[in-house]
Amino acid sequence: MSSALLAIGRRRTTAERRRDREREIIRATRELFDERGTIDAQIDDIAKRVGINKALIYRHFAGKEELFALTLVDYLGDLDQLLAAVDNPRKTPLNRLKALSEVFVDFCLQYPAFADCAMSLLRRTGDQLFGEITEPVMTKLGTAMAAALHRIADILRAGQRSGVFDTVDTDYLANHLYTQTLGSLHMARVGLIVSSGQPGHPVVHHADVATVRETAITATLATAVGRKALTSKATAASKTRRTSATARTSKDARTRAGETS
Repeated sequence: MSSALLAIGRRRTTAERRRDREREIIRATRELFDERGTIDAQIDDIAKRVGINKALIYRHFAGKEELFALTLVDYLGDLDQLLAAVDNPRKTPLNRLKALSEVFVDFCLQYPAFADCAMSLLRRTGDQLFGEITEPVMTKLGTAMAAALHRIADILRAGQRSGVFDTVDTDYLANHLYTQTLGSLHMARVGLIVSSGQPGHPVVHHADVATVRETAITATLATAVGRKALTSKATAASKTRRTSATARTSKDARTRAGETS
């Protein structure tokens, strides 16, 4: 074998080893996320979990934010598989969206660090993200997010065609529902709600996780239906008023007829 072919073989092996090490680091990061949460997952702990020097992590990733972004990509890959497993195009758009919303909400509840990591990236501007994360990693993150968002947008389009969902830009609405659900599930993550007690003495309660779950799912469906629900309600109210007015007119006519006779 020529020296050139041997060199190519060595480079390929080195590249494979590098990819394996990156996957190992990401797997360790996710394990620590699930055990401790994103705040308590430190680079030192990740390096110890993998059994390498902390400095080696920065040879594979531009920084902590890039490592966290790729860990989020790993979560999103699992989420997309779960969404694909429950999505059935033969169901009505409302039931399809409900099924996906249930999976998404339950995934956030099962992996709170996923929601934390996703919200952490959403709090940054585009300029900040591109300053912390390299373009190839941003592409991977965008591709992973787009897979789940495309499923939602596809259902929204089906619902619009059948007249069930509001006629809003489906890509925008899919992103809105993604962000809305993450925000809603933060209440379950914090576990507290505040209400007014005596003046100057607010009352803190524990948030019921089951209630948070049902509210998040209902909010998704309500947002998708949007103005359709208001229009339907107004139409129903108008129909009721017309029916009542007709009944009153008929009753008045019968009354007058009785008086005349």
